[in-house]
Amino acid sequence: MTGSGSVKKIRGGKMKKQACSIVALLISFLFLVTLCPSIEAQTCRPSGKVRGKTPPPGQCNQENDSDCYADGKMYPIYKCSPPVSSRTKATLTLNSFEKGGDDGAPSELLRPWWLMNVTLPWDAQTCRPSGKVRGKTPPPGQCNQENDSDCCANGKMYPIYKCSPPISSRTKATLTLNSFEKGGDGGAPSECDNQYHSDNTPVVALSTGWFNHRSRCLNFINIYGNGKSVKAMVVDECDSTMGCDSDHDYQPPCPNNIVDASKAVWKALGVPESDWGEMDIYWSDA
Repeated sequence: MTGSGSVKKIRGGKMKKQACSIVALLISFLFLVTLCPSIEAQTCRPSGKVRGKTPPPGQCNQENDSDCYADGKMYPIYKCSPPVSSRTKATLTLNSFEKGGDDGAPSELLRPWWLMNVTLPWDAQTCRPSGKVRGKTPPPGQCNQENDSDCCANGKMYPIYKCSPPISSRTKATLTLNSFEKGGDGGAPSECDNQYHSDNTPVVALSTGWFNHRSRCLNFINIYGNGKSVKAMVVDECDSTMGCDSDHDYQPPCPNNIVDASKAVWKALGVPESDWGEMDIYWSDA
């Protein structure tokens, strides 16, 4: 009897342990199910691309410097936006919501929360345009459109900047694609060393404010994106103060938040070649 009772106690103990293990596994599973969507939601990636078509005559209202599609250029499309926080970072643009304005159709109103007010905190360190430059149609054979580079549109006004956003330990920027090779869309030799650089070498050009009068020339920066990082050398300026002339291959002025990178940088970050073009990244001085 004693032996039988001991066996029952042992079996009972095992059953309790098994039950606890099952409960622990269920809790872990539920935690992962809850966690995975939140992890996935942190990354908003393009869902595809659409090919641009030349607008018919009279179409594409360019009020407020709106862009028109360039024929054949591939534009990324998204079904998501970055996650919302108590202070969500965004880019403020100009739009006309009036009839006949560049927005086109009447405003869409589907959800009650769209009627809520949005607070836009003002950052005293914001870098604002210092003026504008008028676009000119490039002469034949000018404006190298390698890597989907834009050419200036005749008469369009482009903002110019003498500054860039303030630098922090992890400065947010837009990574773009550039060829620093001879004959590439980068144009002239690099400003820092008057040399061309192979597309297989991790090199970058920085917007005028971050280039800071050549102070970062031939120094390295760390670039963080796509869950990876790479170290690249600063060899050139992405000029935010001028553009739409022969010196700039009739390309628009560079935005003020650009890290213009060689193919080697994109490869090191593990970005599929089909997604090369523009990507949100962070950078810091190495």
